[in-house]
Amino acid sequence: MGGPTPGLTVRGGAVVAASVVAAWALAYPHNPVAGTATRASADCAAVITLGLATVPLLESDRYRAELGRRAAGPLGVAAAVWLVTEIVRLTLEAAQTAGTGYWQIGVRTLTDFCLYTTAGRSGLVGVAAALAVAAVAILAPRGVATTVAAVGLAAVGMAARTLAGHLAESPVGGTAVAVHALAAAVWCGVLAALVLTLTHRGQWARVLPRFSQLSLWCVGVLLAAGVAGAAIKLDSPTELWATGYGRVLAAKVVVTAALLVLAWRNRSQWLPAARAHRSSATLSQNRSLVELGMMAVAVTLAAALAVTG
Repeated sequence: MGGPTPGLTVRGGAVVAASVVAAWALAYPHNPVAGTATRASADCAAVITLGLATVPLLESDRYRAELGRRAAGPLGVAAAVWLVTEIVRLTLEAAQTAGTGYWQIGVRTLTDFCLYTTAGRSGLVGVAAALAVAAVAILAPRGVATTVAAVGLAAVGMAARTLAGHLAESPVGGTAVAVHALAAAVWCGVLAALVLTLTHRGQWARVLPRFSQLSLWCVGVLLAAGVAGAAIKLDSPTELWATGYGRVLAAKVVVTAALLVLAWRNRSQWLPAARAHRSSATLSQNRSLVELGMMAVAVTLAAALAVTG
């Protein structure tokens, strides 16, 4: 087992699409569907890329090289998807900024946007990071140094885009959003990587406990950074229901709370069974997929927040 099936890919796309529509409805008329869809697609690809780059570090020394080789192929594919979706997202944002159609934007206009705007330059960092990770996955020999390089490149590419968002003018707010996004990306991305790379219960028994410890740190950081960012962004709690941005944020909070409850339930029941080899690879994968479905909703709502006026 391991790896996505066409049906699984379609279901994941359907979850993202439904979440895009929900975000549009919550923030209407201040949320562009195309902007949310392209942002969510790029974010999901970036999250999976970061997770696949990170997952070999959770394996024991004896099996780390094997997991690194198994993750290399999916990592190259995920980075390539990230590259394409990031280029599409960047082009769409440039067209919207210039007030022209996506297919009518000229090379000069796109170049000016990428070079002379903060959003454009941060997008270029994402494009460069995706390209570099793809090159590392395909061309570089496997090893700890390669893994660390891929993780660093993916993290830089993700963080760069968040620093050009709503809180870019606030050093504290911008940092909080970047830290929040990276913590969420590691949590969600590594779980996706487990589904894509682990094929038998012995692997889940070794890696899942380490992922569980990592996820605790990620959750603590993302909650603290998320609260700090929201406190800086919102002038009043009434904005959570009075504005489109606030309603999308409130929905994201609800989804995150439900996800935390599910994750804690899995930690108390699934983790002991997996550690004792009592949970099959199929059961572990199915439990992961339920969490990942909720994570996809949260990531899409986060993407919607980034483009909601």
